[in-house]
Amino acid sequence: MSSFGKTIEITVLPNGQTNVETKGFVGAECRQASQFIEKALGQQTDEVLKAEFHQTASSQDQIQQSE
Repeated sequence: MSSFGKTIEITVLPNGQTNVETKGFVGAECRQASQFIEKALGQQTDEVLKAEFHQTASSQDQIQQSE
């Protein structure tokens, strides 16, 4: 995991399409954190869930402690 903690990265492509990516969040907290941005950008067309989405907070803490 990066030393930056929790971040939300927004990419705007030349065609106007946007991509919102959360980093450092665990479980559904990524959806909660980015909800206001996604709402402002309009209708969602796709969602890709990363491995962190399926982790619990305690398993993420264990991973960080072992690094």
